[in-house]
Amino acid sequence: MTAHARPRDAATLVLVDRSESVPRLLMGRRAATHAFMPGKWVFPGGRVDRADWYAPVLADLPPEVAEAVAQAPRRPPACPRRFARALALAAVRETFEETGLVLGRRAAPVRGPGAWARFLAAGYRADLSGLSYLARAVTPPGRPRRFDARFFLADASALLSTEPVDSHELEELRWVSLADARLLDLPAVTRLVLQLLERRWRGEEVPPPFWAWHRRAAD
Repeated sequence: MTAHARPRDAATLVLVDRSESVPRLLMGRRAATHAFMPGKWVFPGGRVDRADWYAPVLADLPPEVAEAVAQAPRRPPACPRRFARALALAAVRETFEETGLVLGRRAAPVRGPGAWARFLAAGYRADLSGLSYLARAVTPPGRPRRFDARFFLADASALLSTEPVDSHELEELRWVSLADARLLDLPAVTRLVLQLLERRWRGEEVPPPFWAWHRRAAD
């Protein structure tokens, strides 16, 4: 993808474990063989798949979250709330594919669309009701791949299990504190998300930011 190509829609899920005195975040290291951010520590996520527009859910996004996600500084989507739902589902699906963690509950197994086949066949249904919206970021020009990513936040208490499993996408998955996360090899946008979380946890009311780089940037 060239620097002038349109970034692909993507979504990221920031999971917070508050079971201990210090909140912890789930992060994983991208494989060194990846063309996009090799070796970097990131939150689970990925691009929106066609099936994310159609997958069934147990509970949908809160209306105010869907509205916040759909509000775009650039060209708004034709179906804003449906678009917001697809982004949220992409974040949940990618988290399952990359970590094995399920944000949702069990239900009767059904046949589902391509990207959701394994999730639905295992009897899982996504629960989007606890998601909140954190931020939006567009990958800088000059990268092998460019993404227009929305960051969602969810509490680990909504997971069926908090024991992640390494995948071909993410390795060395860990629950880490903010302080420990800062010591990892992070992309610039991930550092911005950590700063945003710290401000919110201090009690600041920070609206979801939109970060966009118009020149090539190094992480």
